[in-house]
Amino acid sequence: MRRTGGHVPALRDLNFSISNGKFVCIVGTSGCGKTTLLNVIAGLQPPTEGDVYLDGVPVHGPGRDRAMVFQSAALMPWRTVLRNVTYGLELQHHSVREASQLARPWIELVGLKGFEQSYPRELSGGMQQRVNLARALATNPKMLLMDEPFASLDGQMREYMQGEIERIWRQTSQTTIFVTHLIDEAIFLADEIIVMTARPGRVKAMLPVDLPRPRTMQIKKTASFRALEDQLRDLVAQEFNEMMNQTRNGLPA
Repeated sequence: MRRTGGHVPALRDLNFSISNGKFVCIVGTSGCGKTTLLNVIAGLQPPTEGDVYLDGVPVHGPGRDRAMVFQSAALMPWRTVLRNVTYGLELQHHSVREASQLARPWIELVGLKGFEQSYPRELSGGMQQRVNLARALATNPKMLLMDEPFASLDGQMREYMQGEIERIWRQTSQTTIFVTHLIDEAIFLADEIIVMTARPGRVKAMLPVDLPRPRTMQIKKTASFRALEDQLRDLVAQEFNEMMNQTRNGLPA
């Protein structure tokens, strides 16, 4: 809602589908509704119009079939790595012993074996986000939702985590929707990229990423990668210009 009392729609006429096992990235200008869309899919925010379906079942709120990874790791400082990862499993009524057994393979998968008894304060930002990811994966969701999870990391650590996510996704084949404002990050990770328009957010384009896997940072230097990067930058720039035009004309941006 605007301060004048009027409503500003974040999303409008948004329609797309995602195949099981695909890694999809969403990009767009600031304020285009990327996070709102993720919250609606997660069931954290009800849509004012329309419906979201997962495997043909309508989404009416949060559920164990979806797990969210936020920008902040939001770990519980009084719990160890192991007990942070078991938290979601405990909410699903697993005993601590059973949850610990289920959590350990995920801790190993994200590269934190040996840190099970460490506390969040003893971990780097990248390691904390890996705990956050393991906690989400341990609940075995049908869909993983990630909202700019590397936003707080420096450039080198961010690229390292991109490689880690690509490795983990190849091992799990987890259906994933990943919101990012970095074009190169989206191309590196995705099977398909959804480009959103300026507010109210709609699908401007859905671009397949036909780059071979496994991917390393060297792929960012290839002609195919750079061509797709140029195409995406042009699409996002068009919407940024539209947003600025709305602002200059006194329309909500």
